[in-house]
Amino acid sequence: MVIPVHDVNPARRTAWVTYALLAANIVVFLLTPGMAGSVVGEGSLAQLCHLQAFLDQYAAVPRELIHHQVPRLVPTGDIGTGPRGAGCVVGPPPYDKSPELSVLTAMFLHGGWLHLLGNMLFLWIFGNNIEDRMGHLRFLLFYVACGYAASYGFAVLNNASAAPLIGASGAIAGVLGAYLVLYPRARVWVLVPFLVFLPLRLPAWTVLGLWFVLQAVYSSGGGLSDAGTVAYAAHVVGFLAGMLIAWPLRPGTPPPPEPRGIVFGRRARPRHTW
Repeated sequence: MVIPVHDVNPARRTAWVTYALLAANIVVFLLTPGMAGSVVGEGSLAQLCHLQAFLDQYAAVPRELIHHQVPRLVPTGDIGTGPRGAGCVVGPPPYDKSPELSVLTAMFLHGGWLHLLGNMLFLWIFGNNIEDRMGHLRFLLFYVACGYAASYGFAVLNNASAAPLIGASGAIAGVLGAYLVLYPRARVWVLVPFLVFLPLRLPAWTVLGLWFVLQAVYSSGGGLSDAGTVAYAAHVVGFLAGMLIAWPLRPGTPPPPEPRGIVFGRRARPRHTW
């Protein structure tokens, strides 16, 4: 419902880990087989079969996470012809897959440009302040921990699913949850679609609280008809994990700068410095 574009909350140090995560996600996406077809269309059958085999090896699969076993037959990436025509060939996996490690690799895989750019936008806006507050190494561990919590939380709720679970959304949802806990009053510039995109400056608790409520509604089945293609439950679990981990850091967190200019149709009180 709203698109964040910038937060009024400067960081004290360079967010090297956030920048590295942004770069890694983009590079992995560009190197993912078959993703070239996401720009111009669905791609060829060869690209789709190759992509399917790649995701089966590196994506997290809920059923594999819960039962700790991989299927005996998986896509090989080759094309074959059967009674129903051409399709992707399946066979014994030529690799040893670790379901636990697949959660980590799945965090850097995305299903298309919109999926990638949406995730990177939220990480770019909110990640630097959480890294600034936690420090580089702790932020990296926090990011990975939220991603694992989101993936396993989703797997518990969908333990029979064999659909690949990919994307950085769960880890980034943890970043959003931590931001809500640590900087609820920070101002965030957003674009609100109303005939045209209207720029507004809203408090973080409004933007992120609304985002969380929507994820919770969709995960409960109250959203759009195609909500099953998005792991909204993973977003909810990741967000709650981020809030829980960040909560002990609240007392020592410096407040964001006071807003200046027009806020909600009134002029904010000027801040005096001494």
